Amino acid sequence: MSFPLSSLVGEFIKRLESQHAAAPSPHSSHGDSDFPSYNIYDAADRELLVTNSRPESFQLGTGASIFTDSLIPAIASARHEVILVTCFWAPSTTLTALCDALTKLAAHRRALIQDALSRGATAIPPLEIRICLSSRSLFQKLLHPQSRDGYVYPPSSWPRKLGLPEPALLEAGGIHLQVKSLFFLPFSVMHPKFVIVDRQRALVPSCNVSWEPWLEGCVEITGDAVQSLLSFFSRTWENTRDFRQPLDLDGPIRVFDIRGAGFAMAPSTAHYRTAFRSQRALSTLVLPSSCHRNPCFHPFPWQKCAPPPGTPLNMALLQLFEQAQRSIYIQTPNLTCEPAIAALLDALARGVDVTIVTNRNMMLLEQLVTAGTTTSWCIRSLVRRFHKLKAARGSRTEIGAHRDLEAGHQTIGRLRVSYFHAKSRAGSGGHERRPLVAASQGEEPMHSHLKLTLVDSEYTMLGSGNLDRASWYTSQELGILFHGHEFCATVKAGVDDVLDGRLELIFDSDHERRHGC
Repeated sequence: MSFPLSSLVGEFIKRLESQHAAAPSPHSSHGDSDFPSYNIYDAADRELLVTNSRPESFQLGTGASIFTDSLIPAIASARHEVILVTCFWAPSTTLTALCDALTKLAAHRRALIQDALSRGATAIPPLEIRICLSSRSLFQKLLHPQSRDGYVYPPSSWPRKLGLPEPALLEAGGIHLQVKSLFFLPFSVMHPKFVIVDRQRALVPSCNVSWEPWLEGCVEITGDAVQSLLSFFSRTWENTRDFRQPLDLDGPIRVFDIRGAGFAMAPSTAHYRTAFRSQRALSTLVLPSSCHRNPCFHPFPWQKCAPPPGTPLNMALLQLFEQAQRSIYIQTPNLTCEPAIAALLDALARGVDVTIVTNRNMMLLEQLVTAGTTTSWCIRSLVRRFHKLKAARGSRTEIGAHRDLEAGHQTIGRLRVSYFHAKSRAGSGGHERRPLVAASQGEEPMHSHLKLTLVDSEYTMLGSGNLDRASWYTSQELGILFHGHEFCATVKAGVDDVLDGRLELIFDSDHERRHGC
C-alpha cells in the first residue's frame, strides 16, 4: 500500500510554507528572489503547483525522433500560438527538421493568405511563435547579458546564428517569431524543455534542439496543468503578457498536417509510443526549481555538504524519497547530488528497494566543473556506504524476518545499479562492441538522457531535472509529478521495453554482483 496523495500534498505545502518563512536563502545572490518566484500563501499560486492534467501520450526515442514524430507536428498544427522552450540549441538533424517545418508552414499559410485576399475574405490571424533557449556555445554564455530581460535575437541573425528561416519568408506566412535567450554566470542555465500549442496542449520532452543521440522521453498533457506551464513560462520569459486568456480557436484556419507535406522523419531504434485511452484527469504537481547563481561549493573534505535550495522540485523529490514505502526507480543522466544520494540511502535503510539507471561516462567535464565529482565516483561511494549500512544492520540472508522483528531490526532494501549503453553484442574477447541494429533502422541512443523517478508504482516524476548537483543547486528546472497507478505502470512498461538489451548491471545487492563498480 502506498502513501496517499493527500499526505504528500499536505506535507509538501507545509514544507514550502516553512521554507518561505525562513531566512533568505544562502543560494540567492545579491538578495535576488527566486526566478521564477511563487507565493505559497497565495491560493492562486498554490493552484498552479497543485493541479491536474490528462496525459495524452508518452514516447521514448532519440531527440531527433521525438521532435520529428511529435513536437514538430504539434508546432505545425498550431492556429494562433506556439511556445518552444529548450535549453541547448545546436546545429543538428533536429534543428534542420525544425527549420524545414517552419519553412513549409510559412508556405502553407502564405497560400491561405493569398487565397483569402483573392476571395475578399477575412485574412487568417497571425501565428505567434516564441522560441526560448539558454545555451548555444561557451562564448555565448560568457558574453551573455546578466539581466533577467535576457537577449532578444534580431531577425537578421536568425538564419546565420540560429539556423532558422529567413524573416521575410516567415512574415509572408503571417508568422511572428521572437527568439530570446537567458543565462546567468557561472552555471545557471534555463534547463526546462516544453512546447505549448494554442494554450491547450503541452508536450514536455527531455531533449533539446541539439545533435546528441541520447535516449529521451516526452509526455503530452492537456488540462489545468497547461495553465501552470503557461504561468511558469510567463514568469520566466515574458512577464508583461497575460497568457491566462484562452485563444479563440474557431474560424477558417485549416490545421496543417506537416507529415503530408514531404516532411522528413528521423526514426530511432529505441522508438516507443503509447496513447492513453482514459480521459480521467490525474492529480498533478507542477514543480518549478528556480535558478541560483551561488553554487554553494564546499570544496574542502572537512566541510559539510551545503543544503540544496528549497525549491518545489527539490522538496518534492526529497519528500518522495522520505515517504516511499516499497520501491524507488530512478533513471537519470548523472548522479552527483549528495543530498539525493543520502536520501536514497535512508530509504534503503527503511527497507525500500532502490533501482538506479544512469550512465558511466556522460558529460564528464560538465560533472567535474559543476559538482567536483563524477557519476562513477558517486556510484562507488554509494555502494561502499550501502555495504557499511548492510554490515551494521545485517544482511537478508544472515537475519531472518522473524529474528529481525524480535531484534527490532528492519530488513534493508535491495539496491540495483545499471549503466546504460547502446544496444550491441560483445565481439571477440567480450570487450569490443558492435552495433546490433543497422543504421538504416534509425538512430541508436548512446546514452540515456531521460529524467524519470517512480515511487511505489504510484508516483511518476518527469521533466528536466537530473539527480546531479547542477540541477539541484544552480540550474532552473521543471518537474511534473503524476499520481496514478495505471499511468506509472504504462511508463514503466515502455521504459522496460526500450531498456531491454541496453543495460549493464554493475551492482545488485541480492546477488552481490560488482562489474567494474
